[in-house]
Amino acid sequence: MPRTPRPSSPAEPAAPGLGPTRHPGLKRELLRLRRAADSDATVLLLGGPGTGKDRLARELHEASRRNAEPFVRIDLAAVADDLFESELFGHEKGAFTGAVASKPGLLEGAGAGTIYLDRIDTVSARAQGKLLRVLEERVFTRVGGTRPSALRARFVASASPELPRRVRAGEFREDLYYRLAVVTVRLPSLAERRADLLPAARAILRSAGGPAALAAPAAEALLAWPWRGGFRELQNVLLRAALEARQRGARAVEAVDLGLDSAGDPEALLRTAARSGWTLRQLSDAYVDLVLSETGGNVSEAARRLGVARKTLYEWRRNGRG
Repeated sequence: MPRTPRPSSPAEPAAPGLGPTRHPGLKRELLRLRRAADSDATVLLLGGPGTGKDRLARELHEASRRNAEPFVRIDLAAVADDLFESELFGHEKGAFTGAVASKPGLLEGAGAGTIYLDRIDTVSARAQGKLLRVLEERVFTRVGGTRPSALRARFVASASPELPRRVRAGEFREDLYYRLAVVTVRLPSLAERRADLLPAARAILRSAGGPAALAAPAAEALLAWPWRGGFRELQNVLLRAALEARQRGARAVEAVDLGLDSAGDPEALLRTAARSGWTLRQLSDAYVDLVLSETGGNVSEAARRLGVARKTLYEWRRNGRG
């Protein structure tokens, strides 16, 4: 298989989006991931929102001998259960009402590359059984077809840190879990990585073109915040703060620029969005993302909180909303 040159490994393990990490546990996890790059072992990434699972999955692919082949990310939370087989395996013409032409599935596009099953903990028991069979037999068949296709790709999956508990509670198939968790990488939350937070904040501010300095009260506010949305939340807060500080002509970002004290005030959030020129679409997308993060990717619970049908939420995500 043709290979493209790979970058040399950095002396210090790099945390996704945050540069070199000082967190001892994360250093060990990243080294484990690096050692797994050239194997064919299935890798399971466990971490909360904004811990870098997507970026690590891609970096694993790029560091592997499969890096000249496709990297196919499948957001399983956005695949409706009744379309699961058609979306992943493809279908033949006439396989069901509306199947006016044959269509390849997402798995077919991976070749000998990497298939990234994002948020695998959101799929139904029925879909879990389908995935288990694919992982065990390394073949799949299009809906309405009779000819099996061999799978040559490597699998990487991601899930919330709650997945092992859900396995013990019987909420997720144990046999599928052990098929996935050949190499398990556990990613700590940003709140657990205090030593990484301020260097990352200054790097984000520099990239935003605003003042890179943090006033002492601002630094204290960043360290005290729980950061449930992880790196994405940190980036969003700091990009907004850089804009506020630049408009004031300030040399350093102050605590007031962060807006964290009013983060739980809906009116304050709306005022910030209005000042920043957000469209209604951007605001609704951000809210859908936030609710999905708060529910750990549980589509049913997110749909309940949003007051919409599960199918509606699937459609929003399919069309790029949320």
